[in-house]
Amino acid sequence: MGLEKIGEKLDRYFNRLEQGKAAKIKPNHVEKVISKLRAKQKLLQEELGSAEKPSKKTRLESKLATVSEQIERAEWLLEKIVD
Repeated sequence: MGLEKIGEKLDRYFNRLEQGKAAKIKPNHVEKVISKLRAKQKLLQEELGSAEKPSKKTRLESKLATVSEQIERAEWLLEKIVD
């Protein structure tokens, strides 16, 4: 699953939360999203370590920042639906 699709899935979960339908969000689904994001983060970090072009490094750093933000959002969401 690509980074964009994971972000869309998180957005759908947040919409459900806003609509008061948090009960429909299963914690294990959010945990699976977090797992995929962490795997993507690790892959990007490895790729960044081997990148030589400054433009590629900049692009990868931007993607890493996005992944980190998505992980934070997903962890926050998980806390809200578990409580």
